[in-house]
Amino acid sequence: MTSSRPLRSFGASLAVLALLTTAACSGDSKPKKSPTSSAPTSTASSSVAPKPAAKNPFTGVGPVPTTPVISVKIDDTPPGRPQVGINQADIVYIEAVEGGLTRLAAIFGTTKPREVGYVRSTRPSDPDLLLQFGKITAAYSGGAHDSLPLIQRSGLKSWSNDAGAPFYFRAPHANDHGYINLALNLAKVASKTHTPGPHSLGWTFSASDAGLPVVKGTDLRTVVRGSNAGGTAVEFRWDAGLRKYVRYIDGQRQVDSAGRPVSAANVVVQYCRVVAHRQDTDVNGNPSQFTYTVGQGSVAVFRHGKRINGRWSRPKLSDGTHFTLPNGQPLPLVPGNTWVVLVTNGTPVAG
Repeated sequence: MTSSRPLRSFGASLAVLALLTTAACSGDSKPKKSPTSSAPTSTASSSVAPKPAAKNPFTGVGPVPTTPVISVKIDDTPPGRPQVGINQADIVYIEAVEGGLTRLAAIFGTTKPREVGYVRSTRPSDPDLLLQFGKITAAYSGGAHDSLPLIQRSGLKSWSNDAGAPFYFRAPHANDHGYINLALNLAKVASKTHTPGPHSLGWTFSASDAGLPVVKGTDLRTVVRGSNAGGTAVEFRWDAGLRKYVRYIDGQRQVDSAGRPVSAANVVVQYCRVVAHRQDTDVNGNPSQFTYTVGQGSVAVFRHGKRINGRWSRPKLSDGTHFTLPNGQPLPLVPGNTWVVLVTNGTPVAG
């Protein structure tokens, strides 16, 4: 009898120990905090400032657009003016075509207007120019000779009226001049195409002129001629009220179809090699012009009524076009839209 008591006492002790262990491990228990312990903090992460949101790489204004980039070839002759939707383009190139004429390549990354025009045909050097934006959607109304094979082999997504692409229409405007009246609804194109959105071209933006080697640049006068004896005069004048350069043709201030001045925050004159491309000619036998936009050369940037001379560089087709100061530092643009005038090497530029 006496030997059973220690056994019962030992069993009771085990039971008590089990209950204490269960209580200590239970999720319902609330252990007291140690006087020396502290709750975990995120001091390391909270001390790091958040990265600023990425800016629109084409304009330096607002966030990066999420819709596809679309280029549109637009007429630049008297029957095609005033142009429609041109002020909504982020970037507009003025390029030489045949017979001393010019045509526009407008890049729409931020805004997709419901009407852009008037749409014209592509040219042989367009793929070289456009591939810096990636394999985007290129809108145009056909092309002659080797222009179409070149753009179709480039990897760009062709959106050609002549090939039956949708959302083109004949604009019923008072300035209808025969066949130069083809418009395109970019909002609808953007909803159907799945090509890339905007990415960095290597452009930098700054609203300040501090530290930049500026000279007077309130007016810009040059000519786009390519290999032709004649050419198309190009002129922009600084408008202090608008804080933009306004385009002038034959002394006349240009407006778009909505009556707003055709204007840009920046005008870039880019010196390129431009040669006759005799594989592509018009009905009169005039050869198209091929503008080489891969390589390097001189550049004059007009911003804030001032001119800054520098260099441009684009080593390969998939690269963007970088602008640099004489000391090799980036040459910044003013936040806003940009027109780029592609002139042949040696062309005088007054400003």
